[in-house]
Amino acid sequence: MNLIDLFGVLIYFAVLIVIGYRSVKKVSSSSDFAVAGNRIIWPILFATLAASFLGGGASMGRAGKSFEDGYVFMFAASAFPIATVLAGLYIAPRLKRYTNAHTVGDIMAHHFGAGARLFTGIFSLIFCVGILGAQALAVGTVFHAILGIDVSTGIITGMAVVLIYSTVGGMWAVIQTDVVQFLMLAIFLPLTMLMGIHELGGPVALVERLPEAHFSLMGDYSLGMFLSIFIAFLLGETLVPPYTQRALSAPDSRHARIGYSVAGGFGFLFYFVSATIGLVALVMYPGISPDQAMPTLIRDILPVGLTGLVLASLLAVVMSTADSYLNSAAVIFVSDIYKPFINPQVSESRRLWIERLVNLLIGIGAIIFALYATSIIDALLLSYSLWAPTILLPFVFAVLFDLRCSRSAIAAMLAGATVTIAWKWGPFDLEVLTGLTALIAGVVANVVVFILTYSMFREIPETAVSAEPK
Repeated sequence: MNLIDLFGVLIYFAVLIVIGYRSVKKVSSSSDFAVAGNRIIWPILFATLAASFLGGGASMGRAGKSFEDGYVFMFAASAFPIATVLAGLYIAPRLKRYTNAHTVGDIMAHHFGAGARLFTGIFSLIFCVGILGAQALAVGTVFHAILGIDVSTGIITGMAVVLIYSTVGGMWAVIQTDVVQFLMLAIFLPLTMLMGIHELGGPVALVERLPEAHFSLMGDYSLGMFLSIFIAFLLGETLVPPYTQRALSAPDSRHARIGYSVAGGFGFLFYFVSATIGLVALVMYPGISPDQAMPTLIRDILPVGLTGLVLASLLAVVMSTADSYLNSAAVIFVSDIYKPFINPQVSESRRLWIERLVNLLIGIGAIIFALYATSIIDALLLSYSLWAPTILLPFVFAVLFDLRCSRSAIAAMLAGATVTIAWKWGPFDLEVLTGLTALIAGVVANVVVFILTYSMFREIPETAVSAEPK
């Protein structure tokens, strides 16, 4: 890499660290660390939420899958922005009824009791670490493609910066860096796509040089495969802890609704950009690894000076997701596990320092996960199977219909997790035998057990948190 480009990347890293340092002054309580004091208006909410979910999977991962399979993967994965728009319209505004809530566990405890909070905290924590590991792998992939350094070294270097600013600055630092990162990705990745298409001779030339299946709606996918991927993205990352935290950070339901819905709409545009970059890379560099499609195009096609800025924007989309999941995992551990079940009398100042310490430790754990992961998308899909079959649907049912039954939520979470694990890692290959993925089987088990148990054991939850409806 040219020294000018390297200097641009170093400046970007320095800006993130400065933001983290300046944010320390704004973090005086756990509420500041977790939800930025509930002062995030909708334009900022839109930017930080979009930056959070448009990470390594939405950029390099989708570019890589489009490199392999064509636009069909983009169509299947568009289920996620659809789910985000729907959540913005119908779920996010309702979350502001819960005052003082910082996590999904706070809301689950209000409806389903202390036991539901504990299981929600455990499953959420595992899920966040898995997604964080996928983003750490994406950071290493960028460094390897652009700088030529070992992927493992890239993972450690990039995640060290994320750990610094997210640990000291909490959600304030995460949101401020997310806004910077969103502006960079919104400008430079579409610019990379346009320059790549121009290099090939225009859109018509790109289409003519692609395999026919790469430009079709279904590609080489069977209907079952398409629906499996669609459902995985429809449910797998919807209302996950970092995104729910964003809605809880808004000052009121109006800001939560607009910010969330607009972010979902932006997702459609960004998915198209990522997928098209993957197709341009396929035409220009057919022999490279799919996950290298986007970084390789950036490295080879852009002029000196611009390459460093676009590399920084690519790192931005990955790091913005990584910092969100890192912050969320720390808040989940303290709010849903440590304070209610280990030390209920913990002081506010001690709670804040524990969140910072846990933030650091979880980041180190995610780095270790990333060092052994093999594919960004595979890591994401594996993590998705830990969210949708356990927490998502009981959470949605509770918020939409004000349901209260501790047995139904706990039974549903355990049933969904058990079926998912048996389907994916049991002695028989049930995915092949039945044609159902582990995620879908787990979701079905989760819903059936929830409905049956709720119909038999409707009751008031054992305990309720301070998050009462306004």
